[in-house]
Amino acid sequence: MDPITFSIIRHRLFRIVDEAVITLKHVSGSAITNEGHDLMVSLYRADGSLLMGGVGFLHHLTSAAEACKSIIRNFSGNINEGDIFLLNCPYTAALHTSDIYLIAPIHHNGVLVAWSACFVHVYDIGAMNPGGFSPDSNDIFTEGFSSPGLKLVDKGEIRKDIMNTILNMVRSPEMVALDMSSMIACNNVAKDRMQSLIDKYTPKVVDKACSLLISQSEKLFKERLAELPDGCWHSRQYFDVKGQTFKVLLKMSKEGEKIVFDFSGSSAQSQYGINCSRWASWGGLFAPLFPLLCYDITWNEGVIRPVKMIAPEGSVVNATRPAPVSIATVGAIQAVNNAACVCISKMLSASDKYSKEATAVWHGSHFAIFMFGKNQRGTQSIGILTETFGGAAGARAIGDGVDVGGEVPNPISRMANVETMEATFPIRYLFRRRLKDSGGPGLHRGGTGAEFAITPHDAPDGGINYVISGKGTEYPMSDGLGGGYPGAPSNYLWVKTNEALESGVPLVAYPNSIEQIPGKKEKISWGVFPLVGLDSLYVGWNGGGGYGDPLSRDCDSVARDVKNGVVSNVIAEKVYGVVVDNGKVIHKETNFLRKKLKRERLEMGKINDI
Repeated sequence: MDPITFSIIRHRLFRIVDEAVITLKHVSGSAITNEGHDLMVSLYRADGSLLMGGVGFLHHLTSAAEACKSIIRNFSGNINEGDIFLLNCPYTAALHTSDIYLIAPIHHNGVLVAWSACFVHVYDIGAMNPGGFSPDSNDIFTEGFSSPGLKLVDKGEIRKDIMNTILNMVRSPEMVALDMSSMIACNNVAKDRMQSLIDKYTPKVVDKACSLLISQSEKLFKERLAELPDGCWHSRQYFDVKGQTFKVLLKMSKEGEKIVFDFSGSSAQSQYGINCSRWASWGGLFAPLFPLLCYDITWNEGVIRPVKMIAPEGSVVNATRPAPVSIATVGAIQAVNNAACVCISKMLSASDKYSKEATAVWHGSHFAIFMFGKNQRGTQSIGILTETFGGAAGARAIGDGVDVGGEVPNPISRMANVETMEATFPIRYLFRRRLKDSGGPGLHRGGTGAEFAITPHDAPDGGINYVISGKGTEYPMSDGLGGGYPGAPSNYLWVKTNEALESGVPLVAYPNSIEQIPGKKEKISWGVFPLVGLDSLYVGWNGGGGYGDPLSRDCDSVARDVKNGVVSNVIAEKVYGVVVDNGKVIHKETNFLRKKLKRERLEMGKINDI
């Protein structure tokens, strides 16, 4: 095939995915989708293999490929033009039940030539807890509607019996209906554009270009692997849930053009929904692999072929049915993300050519907070606080991480405006800003996380309720790299102002910090809680990991961080060894302090050697 035609078709495939994403966002009325960007769109070949991975949460690119293959197996002989299939069973392909895949076959002149697939996190799925994240769940049966595959659209006609059955099972049927409509529209756009492409270039030419595109990705990825050093790299990820500690262990081995991710030794599956299925772990390791190793390679089946995964059955990274998995995306899957990011970056650091691509972990501890109850308009409302999508960038070999800078597994991740949340729920934000000292210290500093506090406002019932699924309060989860420190742990607090006022404590009308909000501050991270009266919910989330030795950081950069309010004087002195006064470095005291801290390190090393 001539290179010009190949390049045109390749870029047309990119544009098809982009246009489908735009359609998905514009039709959906969900802040999760159109502001938080908890979505995915991609194209697949006729056999279900990944052809063109799109943006959004990258875990889903490979999981949706398995979903396509499952539909092909189970509906063989009954896949017609105009059909759209639904699948959300975590033990078939999905990550958890709230992530619904809609998968559409693409025909040309009656012949199946490709598939399009998309997902959004729907507002509700009928689980025991509103919003789908179910901290109280002990098995998959209490986590809502789950299907290993059904036909939602039959030859272009929505099956109303199926749609009505699904909507009858959820708490917010009007919003879930809009989510479903947005995915149907997304697939219709992808199908129309693919058919137009084939009409212009013929099925034979497009098929040849798609085959070459996958072969090209495989060739380029294998060449990159061959350039990287052979070896084994390890990562240990710990996360805490209700006083219990779970671990995800990873040994990544690279030899020649092959790479193996071995999760042997990870914790046994849990009674809580932090588990993930095999396909979720498979997607979880590719979420950082695609952007870190294949940033200039098309994400498709060619990248997948050189990769192997070992995930022991019955573990948190390969749970067996009916173990609960509703919180997988902020549980074990993210630990898999973090572990893969660490091992890949260690490998990159060992390469002269690619060492500048290495990064510390970004936003290692997601949280999920779903609000539910009567809103200020007197109707029932349900939805997620999207702050977790704001993330925090890990420091890189070439510079600091970006404050509240997103996350590696989702290149377009972001959080909704405060005004959107206040218009949706009867709440008022007391503040939302960067969180001081949350970024991991290092030669290059990790990007900061952020903090916010909300309180009820104009609530007909005096308040609202929320479901919280958090972790990373006991252990920092944004690992540093090359001597860099991890980002700070996360913090979730229920501030009991109502009780404080009853005991005579004065109210602060416009508190500007957690310290100014009166009331007992109770640590929470898991369960269902009320937010009523003048009580507040406070969240401070972790920053990105640091890169390199903090004692090697440029002193003026530390002073600038102190001046900008992202590093305190205490951390500047105790960790960076920099004395700052009125925004300026005191060089004599700094030199003395850094030498002192280095001596203390050496002495500590001697003690540990004994």
